[in-house]
Amino acid sequence: MANPSILILAGDGIGPEVMGEVKKIITWYGDKRGLAFDVSEDLVGGCAYDAHGTPLHDDTMAKAQEVDAVLLGAVGGPKYDVLDFSVKPERGLLRLRKEMDLFSNLRPAQCFDALADFSSLKKDIVAGLDIMIVRELTSGVYFGEPRGIFPDNEGGRVGINTQRYTTNEIRRVARSAFELAKRRGNKVCSMEKANVMESGILWREEVQWVHDNEYPEVELSHMYADNGAMQLVRNPKQFDVIVTDNLFGDLLSDAAAMLTGSLGMLPSASLGSPMANGRPKALYEPVHGSAPDITGQGKANPIACILSFAMALRYSFDQGDEATRLEKAVEKVLADGVRTADLMGPEGGTPVSTSQMGDAIIAALDASL
Repeated sequence: MANPSILILAGDGIGPEVMGEVKKIITWYGDKRGLAFDVSEDLVGGCAYDAHGTPLHDDTMAKAQEVDAVLLGAVGGPKYDVLDFSVKPERGLLRLRKEMDLFSNLRPAQCFDALADFSSLKKDIVAGLDIMIVRELTSGVYFGEPRGIFPDNEGGRVGINTQRYTTNEIRRVARSAFELAKRRGNKVCSMEKANVMESGILWREEVQWVHDNEYPEVELSHMYADNGAMQLVRNPKQFDVIVTDNLFGDLLSDAAAMLTGSLGMLPSASLGSPMANGRPKALYEPVHGSAPDITGQGKANPIACILSFAMALRYSFDQGDEATRLEKAVEKVLADGVRTADLMGPEGGTPVSTSQMGDAIIAALDASL
């Protein structure tokens, strides 16, 4: 039986540095846990533009469609700011999401106890926080037509964006949220603006339909998205899985990200429909950007990228126990005071480089055996 396949697209800036630590951990799983992966690598973003004149070559796109999971580092950098919009590094990432039809974006917000003081909220509000925001990623106001800037009837202009959702688009992301909840706290909160938007009414009705007909055993609640934003700041631990549309998911997931204190800690997954082998189309990436200001200095925090691989173990390869092993290794290292530059606070700690953080996590993995 063939090994599961992974395509690594390290990208630009600190992408190759943090992905280097992930590759060490992938090797560890093959050597120590008998979990061998067939790993290939290619280019995305600015480095792909430098090599091919496009941020994602067609051959790379074809590879991404064939593998079991794509691991992506980061894209972009100042040298590419002058490029036409159509070939900016970010267009490579957007093409992957669109052509792989990755409609379900998973953004966990987990606050490790050792980092609770880094949050802008009080420690007792965020310590132990572990929520998941499921954002619909391929429809809504970012994609709806008509859109554009047009002359109006008063000698000025009008900007138009269309919020549009179909039954199928809502139901499939709702199913994704309910399936996640079954693995977690068995609780879903759906957020929209049904009080002022017809698309919100449809969203609420269709999520309720999926619950009633397919997942009655999962607890479902509904909340207006503006109240949801307030509740995330007031009492985030009341939530388990939040499911919401593209626009509100964009806003709410970024707000939730800062509850944890550092972007360098936050992984993500973007999932699509199951392939012939039953695994979903999948792209895993850290939330942080390419951080050109620290590129090549060994200062980058690899944990978000490492935790993105943990998500791949759980959601693509059905290795939940091994994902938990990796997450606990990260937690152990942080509890021991090991810190990259972004995690150094007034309480001090042991400052380490990118590669030293990766080595510390591998040592914790060894200790877990």
